[in-house]
Amino acid sequence: MTGRLGGKVAVVTGGASGIGEGTVRRFLQEGARCVLADLQDERGAELAAELGADTLFVHADVSDEVQVANLVEQAVARFGRLDCMFNNAGILGAVGPIAQTEAGDWQRTMDVLLNSVFYGIKHAARVMMPQRSGTIINTASTAGLRAGLGPHAYTTAKHAIVGLTQSVATELGRHQIRVNAIAPGATVSGMTAYVSTGDASALDEASRRIARGVPLGRPGYPLDIANAALYLASDESSWTNGAVLVVDAGGEVIGDRNHRFFEMDSEIVQEAGRKTH
Repeated sequence: MTGRLGGKVAVVTGGASGIGEGTVRRFLQEGARCVLADLQDERGAELAAELGADTLFVHADVSDEVQVANLVEQAVARFGRLDCMFNNAGILGAVGPIAQTEAGDWQRTMDVLLNSVFYGIKHAARVMMPQRSGTIINTASTAGLRAGLGPHAYTTAKHAIVGLTQSVATELGRHQIRVNAIAPGATVSGMTAYVSTGDASALDEASRRIARGVPLGRPGYPLDIANAALYLASDESSWTNGAVLVVDAGGEVIGDRNHRFFEMDSEIVQEAGRKTH
């Protein structure tokens, strides 16, 4: 523990499992006090009890603005301030061909993935602006930077999160509030296990499947994303605003396209390099 978040108060939505849980644990290690919000009441309460007095669990449906506003109010009531809002909660949402996607499923996906981020930014800003300090982190996705990595609704919502992050960063930066996003690649979690294997508990098999084709040779874990969030939550990123930090081991956004070039016959590559184009 180095105290990189000493004295800071953070809210993490989707904090009872996966990336959210990993981030709560990492933030606490660095001296933060954390409010974890989730719909998983039993798991959330158990985690808060395990982690101690510097942690508060709040039941919150992030698709409901009233509940997000209440979440922020409870954080301030318990710990006196709010320094970091990590809008992380998410679902896979509507899947399938566009012509067969139900409007209700599409709307529910937008409510959980996109509208929740808007609510989180709005109500965090309400507290942070008088402080003239704070950082807001939004979970986007590599699917928010490149098509073909997720279902249509998920891809749309994650692209919108990138746009919202950058738009709001220009406004709130004037109030000394930084707004950034993290774009994780496929990270080992219950959701990715379910998507890749059909079994949310099959984490080992998901790890093997995710690792295939990743240049660094291993899958991503919640701690990898938590470390990125730690940087954005800390004062170390005090000149980082409106950024989208990709954490995917170079496996999705840039992919393996360069592999083929580097593995070409060296004489062919050298000859190609001598040609004008």
